[in-house]
Amino acid sequence: MFQPILFAQQQEVDLEGAAGFGIGIFVVYLAVIILTVAGLWKVFVKAGKPGWAAIVPIYNVIVLLEIAGKPVWWVILMFIPFVNFVVSILIAIDVAKNFGKEALYGIGLAFLPFIFYPLLGFGDARYRPQTGSY
Repeated sequence: MFQPILFAQQQEVDLEGAAGFGIGIFVVYLAVIILTVAGLWKVFVKAGKPGWAAIVPIYNVIVLLEIAGKPVWWVILMFIPFVNFVVSILIAIDVAKNFGKEALYGIGLAFLPFIFYPLLGFGDARYRPQTGSY
């Protein structure tokens, strides 16, 4: 009778190593989230807004728009794919400018928020809203 030949080899899988790697990734992810939220919380407080707003979805974008000096209806633009990337960068640049920072710092806020929001929130920057920003 015909017997199929098995080409696959049986290998042991190191489940402990995989679990440790997964836990390590989770810890890093959690640290990034905590850094971002803590920095955003401090930025909100410096701008005279409630710090807890940093953890409320959609409302935190509305508060960020107020800090940036942009109209609140821009929150709708955040739901449009690809447009939201451009809008996020523009908001971050205006947040940076309202704290006396350069536009390049705003780019950092947009692309590396877990580094730049804590620097802005815990640093010595003061909130000085620009007049006529839109």
